[in-house]
Amino acid sequence: MIDDKIIQTMPGESLTQIFSAEEIAKRVSDLGHILTSDYAHEPLVCICVLGGAVVFFSDLVRSIRNPRLEFDFLRLSSYNKSDESSGNVTVKQWISSDLTDKHILLVEDIIDSGCSMHFFLEKFHPENVRSVRLAALIDKKERRQYPVHVDYSCFNLDKGFLVGYGLDYAERYRHLPAIYELKIA
Repeated sequence: MIDDKIIQTMPGESLTQIFSAEEIAKRVSDLGHILTSDYAHEPLVCICVLGGAVVFFSDLVRSIRNPRLEFDFLRLSSYNKSDESSGNVTVKQWISSDLTDKHILLVEDIIDSGCSMHFFLEKFHPENVRSVRLAALIDKKERRQYPVHVDYSCFNLDKGFLVGYGLDYAERYRHLPAIYELKIA
């Protein structure tokens, strides 16, 4: 476990813990139980939106009890090395699974501006799927520019630039076990 008192930051950056590792674990487990109930023995493909959601995705899918659960991966980018979405979404890796007659659950780390998920959902029109839903670790509405409906979320926040538990700033701080608000002087 990383001691919050010895987390090193870059000069001019500071971190304030928002959610502890224990709070996150409880909320992810609770969401896994809800998803187990909602999908029971239904065919379900959980699609991880790489790279930020990988930590959340890993913990979430291990808490879902469904013998018909499958994984796939998608990589989109709109932030590059900034703390704000560029508004331009780039597809770096597309889904490879056969989604026919299955429920689809997109698993994202944070829905902020909504740009990436809006782009994806506009382009994503698989035929013969049972449903498409969105799960997010954090549903944050501060900079929401696109009307994206989050079906399942662990946390809802109004504002803050967050890092840790997969969330990053310029690829840094993903490894932290808790979620922090990053302030840059």
